[in-house]
Amino acid sequence: RSRQVRPRVLDVLRQLEPTAALVTNRLGDVLACTAGFRAVMAGTGLLDAGPGHAEPGGEPGGGEPANLTRFVFTDPRARDAFPDWDQLADELVFSLWLGPSVASYEWFRAELAPVAGPEFTRRLGRHLPPATGPLRMRHPAVGHDLRWHRETLELSALDEQQLVIYLPADQPTSQALARLIETGQPRTLRVS
Repeated sequence: RSRQVRPRVLDVLRQLEPTAALVTNRLGDVLACTAGFRAVMAGTGLLDAGPGHAEPGGEPGGGEPANLTRFVFTDPRARDAFPDWDQLADELVFSLWLGPSVASYEWFRAELAPVAGPEFTRRLGRHLPPATGPLRMRHPAVGHDLRWHRETLELSALDEQQLVIYLPADQPTSQALARLIETGQPRTLRVS
């Protein structure tokens, strides 16, 4: 799996601060992210250090990076964090189908299917683009749903990575993002 993020891509990510943005591979590994993204995902469980993964920027050799696909399909907190869970699940499996090398896809599918169960495996046979629209999210520190437009920029085919930018879809989300960043962690880029 491609986990090295090119220095120029990291420079682009730094320029996006305080926007919520991340670099991920097609398997869903969170390879680098902005402080804005960490503030948005705080409390959801995605970036919690746990067995088998480390948050972006964790100590070298500190384990696997956080993985959005694994989180959505295996962590019960994902359904609380994403009210439109089915939409996100469809998008992540379609991204798997589109992207990684056959060997990476087969390895990840074989590893994830037993723990993710039928919600994952029944989606694997679909090859139709999922419905798109704003992604709703429940943040534990915000009193309302956050709504995000996501813009995905494909990086070099050799990287097998993408830059995903979360853009507030409404004024309440924009205001909540500003508050989360203001009260959140230092504004430093994190890299796995």
